[in-house]
Amino acid sequence: MSPNIAFLRGVNMAGHNSLKMNDLSGLFQSLGFKDVRTYIQSGNVVFSDQSGKSVSELSVIIELAILKKFNYTVPAIIRNIYDLKQILSINPFINEENFNPGRMVAILLHEETTADQINKVSDVDYPPDKFKIIGSEIFVYCPNGFGKSKLYTNFFEKKMGVTGTARNWNTINTVLQMAENPLTI
Repeated sequence: MSPNIAFLRGVNMAGHNSLKMNDLSGLFQSLGFKDVRTYIQSGNVVFSDQSGKSVSELSVIIELAILKKFNYTVPAIIRNIYDLKQILSINPFINEENFNPGRMVAILLHEETTADQINKVSDVDYPPDKFKIIGSEIFVYCPNGFGKSKLYTNFFEKKMGVTGTARNWNTINTVLQMAENPLTI
């Protein structure tokens, strides 16, 4: 029973799709998930599942439960420990000169990208900002920060027709640590 991590798009403590993390945790427990823990106020949930359901099935179950209980349409993007380790190990920008992990995000996509979707952004170039699509992740590195970057989640969603949610490098590392060590954080 390896832990999974649900990255919920658009969940926060105030404003649009406002959810208290205790309520979200309670919802996951009511669905029969074990070892449920949340991290920060933006819809990061570590949980274990014994049902043997696929990631796609778990996503649908979580999305429908959130819609039913809170009346929010929220994509649930699920990754497991192996997936997060893979994301960390294949970071295409880690060897950049003066690499700053605080200026790095991974946009986790709901589904694997297609060649057609990738082609829709193949000519996009906004230096010094960079991105690379690998599987179901878009790695974005903005060496000068994200304040003026055009490379944000909505840009890729509209241009490629995908659904995703961005998480910074620290968040990915922290939820991986939570999943690997249930008694920490």
